[in-house]
Amino acid sequence: MKKYKAKANANIALIKYWGKENEELIIPNTSSLSLSLEALYTETKVSFIDSDKDKFYLNDQEQAKDELEKISKYIDLFRDLAKNNKRVLVESYNHVPTAAGLASSASAYAALATALDALFETDLSKKDLSIMARRGSGSASRSIYGGIVEWEKGQDYESSFAKKIDNPGLDMAMIIVLVNKNKKSISSRQAMKTTMATSPLYESYINHSKEDLEAIKEAIKNKDFNKVGEITEHNAMQMHATIISSNPPIIYFEEDSIKAINKVRELRTKGIPAYFTMDAGPNVKILIQKSDADKVMEELLKDYKESDLIYSDIASEDASVEVLEC
Repeated sequence: MKKYKAKANANIALIKYWGKENEELIIPNTSSLSLSLEALYTETKVSFIDSDKDKFYLNDQEQAKDELEKISKYIDLFRDLAKNNKRVLVESYNHVPTAAGLASSASAYAALATALDALFETDLSKKDLSIMARRGSGSASRSIYGGIVEWEKGQDYESSFAKKIDNPGLDMAMIIVLVNKNKKSISSRQAMKTTMATSPLYESYINHSKEDLEAIKEAIKNKDFNKVGEITEHNAMQMHATIISSNPPIIYFEEDSIKAINKVRELRTKGIPAYFTMDAGPNVKILIQKSDADKVMEELLKDYKESDLIYSDIASEDASVEVLEC
């Protein structure tokens, strides 16, 4: 029996996705834009098994009942599409700290969708794979692709999907400062719900995010790295201001997050273009020009251990799959 192994890269949003218009179909309230990162990825193997239930291992650890139920429900989407009720063994390996605000769910569901498409022989297009990945985790829609990716909000199941954005030659890379590798105390999914229900700033955030998306696409088109960075920083801080204004307040910042942000600002005073962003977690991502990577790392290593820093080029390859003979 054949086993299929898929690989997908995590992505970091420059224009954030925060909140759903449709919870069940995972249709967002705004479109978003991200960079796929070469250094962060998930590899997932899938195969059919003779069993009355699926099996799910993450990093060689068999997962608890609630995680298995979540994965089985997702596999049901492919079972229904293929009209095939066989049970599946899922063996997933995250080369990303799980649930630490580093988009592990994005790469995980993009890899799983790609592997299941091969296993169930559903032969989905990239657009349809993006839609199916979205059903597992919204940001996973973007991890089907490498490079710069836009997730179009859409209005329904078929129109909400990700697509590649042409890069006219922007010189970009990213460095992640690992403030905290542990699982965050409040999941993105729960924090989104609380923010939408209670934050007085949420509607303003949605409106400004739409403006930011158009502005950053124009800056990309014009190869204006500094403008891309400025928009990225402001969009992230708008999102966090909105989250903090929830009731009760949700704060992902830690003391070392502020330290890292101030370090990025210090880099700019030294004439090195660098800009920060943060997702739903304390870790800080620094957008830089690849040509400045050595200088930036030299500066960061004055304050951080090498093990606390992850450098990544922008991943150019889309999610891929290979056949393993069992």
